[in-house]
Amino acid sequence: MKENDTLIKAYSGTESLVHILKDKLEKNGITATIRNNSGDSFLGGTPIALDLYIRKNDTKKAESIIREFIKNN
Repeated sequence: MKENDTLIKAYSGTESLVHILKDKLEKNGITATIRNNSGDSFLGGTPIALDLYIRKNDTKKAESIIREFIKNN
């Protein structure tokens, strides 16, 4: 994996909000990955928050989309 392909956490939130933001980013050509790093699902629970990751080289392009999303949600 190249350094610019490194994934960075861009957002954490509820499942529905994370999926909405992922769709917005992907409509703008930014690949996004959802991860559940909480371990709650391992214990049989529902995760409180999911994490959304983007490639490091997409950070500048995603910044305004994420800011606007947070402002409106």
